[in-house]
Order: sequence, then C-alpha cells, then structure tokens
Amino acid sequence: MTKPFSNAGLSMKEVLIYGGLMVTLSMGIRHGFGLFNLPITSANGWGRETFALTIALQNLIWGAVQPVTGALADRYGAFKIMVAGGILYALGLAGMAVSSDVMNFTLAGGLLIGLAQTATTYSVVYGILGRNVPAEKRVWAMGITAAAGSFGQFLMIPAEQGLLSAFGTQDALLMLALMASLMIPTAFMLREKNFSHSHALGDQTIKQALKEAVSNPSFRYLTLGYFVCGFQVVFIAVHLAPYLKDVSANYPAVGAPVVATTALALIGLFNIFGTYSSGILAQRFPKRYLLSAIYIGRSIAITAFLLLPPSPMSTYIFAAIMGFLWLSTIPLTNGIVAQIFGVKYLTMLSGLVFFSHQLGSFCGAFLGGYLFDQTGSYLIVWEIAIGLGVFAFLVNLPVKERAVKRVANA
Repeated sequence: MTKPFSNAGLSMKEVLIYGGLMVTLSMGIRHGFGLFNLPITSANGWGRETFALTIALQNLIWGAVQPVTGALADRYGAFKIMVAGGILYALGLAGMAVSSDVMNFTLAGGLLIGLAQTATTYSVVYGILGRNVPAEKRVWAMGITAAAGSFGQFLMIPAEQGLLSAFGTQDALLMLALMASLMIPTAFMLREKNFSHSHALGDQTIKQALKEAVSNPSFRYLTLGYFVCGFQVVFIAVHLAPYLKDVSANYPAVGAPVVATTALALIGLFNIFGTYSSGILAQRFPKRYLLSAIYIGRSIAITAFLLLPPSPMSTYIFAAIMGFLWLSTIPLTNGIVAQIFGVKYLTMLSGLVFFSHQLGSFCGAFLGGYLFDQTGSYLIVWEIAIGLGVFAFLVNLPVKERAVKRVANA
C-alpha cells in the first residue's frame, strides 16, 4: 500500500481503485438510459418528449445541486454524501421501474437520480483525489478515474441491453437498482478517516472562493465550453438509438437494435482510451489547446456522420471517434480549475463549472425530444451540436492556466 499523500488517510492507490469503482457504477448505469427510451415510451403510450424531459430534468438537477453537494463535501468530507447518493440512486431506479404515470416516473428518474449523481460522480470523487494525490500527478489521476467511468459505460451498455432482452424493462431497472446499491460499501472504502477541512492550505472562505472564481475570465471560458460538452454528449447518448431507428426507413441495416447497442458500447470503450490519453497529454501540452481540439474534433465527426450514407460501419466509426472525445474534457477542465484555484474548494468549484455542463445536458436531452416531436427529425439538433462545437473550440483558446495570486487574509 502506497503511503498517504495527505493526512486524510487514503493512499493514491485506494483513491484510484475505489474512486474508479464509484464512477464506474454511477456513470456506467446512466450511460445506458438511452436504451430504455423506446421501450418505456412505447409501453406507456408516451411521446419521446416525456422520456427526454425526465433525462433533461435529471441532468439539470445534477448540475444545479452539484455546487451545494460539493461545498458540503469540501466542508464535512465526501463519505456521508456518497452514502446518501448510493441510496438515492437505487431508489430512483426502483421508482422508474414501478412508475406508470409521467409524474412519478419524472420524480424518480429526474429528481432522485439527479440528486444521486451529485454525490457519486466526478466532482465529489475528484475532490477526494485532489486532497490525496500530489499536484504533479493530479491530472493523470483524474484521467485514470475518468477512464474507469468510461469502462463502466462500455461494460454497462451490453449488460443493460441483455437485461432488457432477458427480463423486460421493469425487472431490468430493478436489477440496476441492486447494482447501484453497491455504491454504498464503495463509499465506506473512500472514507477519509482523518479528514479535516483545515488541512487544505489557506484561510479563504466559501464566499471568497466563489467571488474569486466567477470574476476570473478563464473560469468563465471553461464554464461556457463545458455547456457545449454537456449538450453534445447527452443528446447523442439519449437520442442516437432513436435516430438510427428513424433513418432505418431508408437504410434498413442501421435499424437493428445491435447497431445502437454496439455504437453506445464503442463510445464507452474508446472513451477509456480518450480519457486516459487526455490525462497523459495534459502533462506535456497546454490543457486549453487540448480542450479546443476535442470540441472542434466533435464538430468534424458529427458533420461527417451526417454527410455519409448511414450504415453500421459509418455508425461504428462515428461512435469510436466520439468515444475518444467523449469525457476527455473532464480531467482537463477539472485539472485547470485545480491549477488556477487550488484544492481547498475544488469539489465546489468543479461543481459550479459542471452546472453549465448540465445546463447543456438539459438542452441536449430536451431539445432532442422536443424538436423531433415538432419537426419529425433530429437534423436541427445535430446542426446545433456542430455549431456549438465550433464555439467551444474558440472560447477555450484564451484560458490562462496559472494559479491566481491571493493577498493573505488578516
């Protein structure tokens, strides 16, 4: 066992193993929600807008509450936060399974799981990581943890499709609820036994930290870029499978369920390599340039996907490219936040910039369903995703990756 870096009581090895397991479960389960879109809406006679609104609300709550959850984790430690998150995650999935009306389904899948994700995903885990990993290895470790979440996405897509095929929607969701409950013992393994809020250097208050962040131009640029990330990835995760079903009217080969399942699994698989690579490259190249390259790469990939005739092979290539660029923004963005502002309020500030990501996620999920119901096509939303990628490419270029200078408080 490697020696703990800080007095919080966890070694880097423990943080990477159990933090990776936490995000494997939390991110892996949610990545497969798009597979439930058509089965749930068809069984209940709902439009796609209903399912899309639930997922959009989930992402909005996740983003809106994340800074609050992050502040609590920074102040009191992440352990209790993660235990509560595991409980809420399981309850939300069980609620989705037994709900037959829109309101209950939205409360379970939107509110409960949205709250659960604030406590079990990257922001909280990265806060633990920031306190227990040396600064020179921080972005690399963030990349490792993000890669674990990517592995969860790769693993859970075929698993969730298998559960759907073998047991049906309701039982599949109940089994996922049991799986989500494994986050609770994982939280115990991430308990920082000697955690103390005062161990972080500096006597800056929460109010001062917030004021410093929102007045910093680089923080605002990162926030705007992260909106685009959320829009693109959630739109594709939720609506790629229905999109392929729609275009199968003219291109029957892409309509087979295995194509959508394989595509989403490839996103998760190549996401592993993308997030790990971003952590490695961030130690050699400016992180802002890597972020800009990711966003413009996404726009190019989407444009090519729309221009080429739909086929299983073009879909798989698109999924592999998007997967490599999928969550590679996470270690880069959080690494810049830690580099500029330090780790004392890293969970809260990461949560604040993540709120913008989730606003984008809300728009991507909801507009996908809404504009499809209005126009009968996803084309407008694809075009929005392309334009936003160009915008994010530009807005990340002026980010300054240097620590802020502070005057000591009296």
